[in-house]
Amino acid sequence: MNLTTAHAKAIFLMGPTASGKTGAAVELISKLPVEIISVDSALVYRDMNIGTAKPDAEILAKAPHHLIDIIEPTSAYSAANFRSDALRLMADITSRGKIPLFVGGTMLYFKALQGGLSGLPEADPSTRAKLDTEAAQVGWPAMHKKLAALDPETAARLEPNDTQRIQRALEVYAITGETMTSLFAKQTSEVLPYRLLKIALVPSDRQVLHQRIELRFEQMLQNGLVDEVRALMEKYPSLTADSTSMRCVGYRQVLEHLNGDYGAAELCDRGIFATRQLAKRQLTWLRGMDDIVALDCLDANLNESIFNEINQFIIS
Repeated sequence: MNLTTAHAKAIFLMGPTASGKTGAAVELISKLPVEIISVDSALVYRDMNIGTAKPDAEILAKAPHHLIDIIEPTSAYSAANFRSDALRLMADITSRGKIPLFVGGTMLYFKALQGGLSGLPEADPSTRAKLDTEAAQVGWPAMHKKLAALDPETAARLEPNDTQRIQRALEVYAITGETMTSLFAKQTSEVLPYRLLKIALVPSDRQVLHQRIELRFEQMLQNGLVDEVRALMEKYPSLTADSTSMRCVGYRQVLEHLNGDYGAAELCDRGIFATRQLAKRQLTWLRGMDDIVALDCLDANLNESIFNEINQFIIS
């Protein structure tokens, strides 16, 4: 089996945070000829373990994940980097007679892999600095309103406090004079030479997912998330609140807490709220995707259902 084989297959296992993706994938490794490729923009960073819910050493020994711990928190990693790495890994995995199993919740990466890249410009530090200055004066909700006037479709997908994505959308417009919506519409589709099974884990009850998120963030704090962020800032002196890695959900809130912006109780509340907003964005992406097999992530027999779907796909 190789990259050019018409029957080459790949699997997407997608879902919001706390939907059980990793647990299901680890169980599949022992039963099916698959290799896991992480699709998570936070798991690429070394030394960021607690706040990213990174699988521990025992799990990784049993079920190795590609694209985990590949860069330092001071570095950047883009959708273009991911697509390049993923295509290389897919070719290697397929050549060994196995099937790539993509597992994660960074929906932009899934989109880039399947449909190609949109030709968005690289980040421009001077443009970002101007936007940061403006945001400091008027606030990010006002910047969100500015984006809504320029690009209503992109703004509708973002929360007013989603600073990273609001900044990126405004940056793209400032550099190109075109909206992200327009550029995505013009992109040239780069057909992925694989037959895909796309499984989406979605909750039948959003409140139950919210309870899982609350419990998990509280456990992260109990497990030492604040100390982890403090250690990161000491080990990597060039890290700031504007570093891409520190914009990850949880890390941003801990940094604000360490800066004295609010206390421990508010940190917990803000972290849970931000994680719920992340899950909401992930579910919005999933609703817009075609040809997905939707499974209830709250089903007691979820892993069995995932196995059955994938096994049928493999033998078909």
